[in-house]
Amino acid sequence: MTLLQVMAADNAADVRVRTTDDAVIGTELAGHGITFGRWPVVDNATAVPSDELLAHYRDQVAELNESGRYKHIDIARIHPDDADPEWPKTAEGARAKFLNEHRHAEDEVRYFAAGRGCFYLHLGHEVLAVVCEGGDLLSVPAGTLHWFDMGSRPDFIAIRFFEEEDGWVGDFSGDRISEGFPTLDELLTSS
Repeated sequence: MTLLQVMAADNAADVRVRTTDDAVIGTELAGHGITFGRWPVVDNATAVPSDELLAHYRDQVAELNESGRYKHIDIARIHPDDADPEWPKTAEGARAKFLNEHRHAEDEVRYFAAGRGCFYLHLGHEVLAVVCEGGDLLSVPAGTLHWFDMGSRPDFIAIRFFEEEDGWVGDFSGDRISEGFPTLDELLTSS
C-alpha cells in the first residue's frame, strides 16, 4: 500500500497525517513541490529483464523526459536470495547506504515497477514518510533533505532518472535525525 505519514521533525510520535489515499498524498506532496503519480504495473515484473521493462515503459519515460533533461535512465533491482548465504550482508549494506539524511544536486526521480521503499523528506519542521510501491512515481526536488529505507528485506525494482552520471551521489548532512523515526518495516506494521 502506498502510504504518507507526516510527523513533526522534532518528535516522530507527533503524527499529523497518515493516509493511503492517493489523492490526499498527491495534494500534500504537491504543496511541497514534490511530484507523485501512478503508472500501470507489469504483471510479475521481477521476472521481466530490465531492458524489456524499460521498453514497456517507453511512452511514460518519453513523456516524463520530454525536455531531454534526463541523460541517464536505468533500473535498480534488489531481490531477496535466500539461497545465497551472503544475501543478508548484501541487503544490510545496500540498505545502510541511504539511511542517513542527505541531499542531491539534482531531482531524485524514481518509478517503482515492483516492490517498495520509503522516502523520508525532511521539510522544515516536518518529516514526510512516503512509502512507495509498485506503480508509484515520485520526484523529489534537488536539494531536499531526505533519506531512504528499503526495509530489512529489500525487494524492489525502480526506474531511475539522472541528469548526470553521478546524480545519485548524496551530500550527507551529518544530522542523525533518521535514527529517531520509524523504519519502513515499522511504518507498515503500525496502525
